[in-house]
Amino acid sequence: QVQLVESGGGLVQAGGSLRLSCAVSGIIFKFNAISWFRQAPGKQRGLVATITSGGSTDYADSVKGRFTVSRDNAKNTVYLQMNSLKPEDTGVYHCNTPRGFLPWGQGTQVTVSS
Repeated sequence: QVQLVESGGGLVQAGGSLRLSCAVSGIIFKFNAISWFRQAPGKQRGLVATITSGGSTDYADSVKGRFTVSRDNAKNTVYLQMNSLKPEDTGVYHCNTPRGFLPWGQGTQVTVSS
């Protein structure tokens, strides 16, 4: 059974940091690219960061230089280190394949106060 479990969100002041985790089960994790998505209030879900099976990374322009995506294939987990957080980073963060092929998890709420 495929399952995505996101964790690590919370309430933080602007300029603060959070580290999100995405635990993946039910697929051959090491062969799959995984992305982080953000759904801000009243907006569509958008792509934030991607890490390929080989470890290459890509970021939305709005988070470049502030967010870092990484993976631990031994733990079937992808991480998103978020630094210098801004209020506009607020939203529910989800992980999935870049095209969203897997069943979506619950996500983890990130709230950045100004």
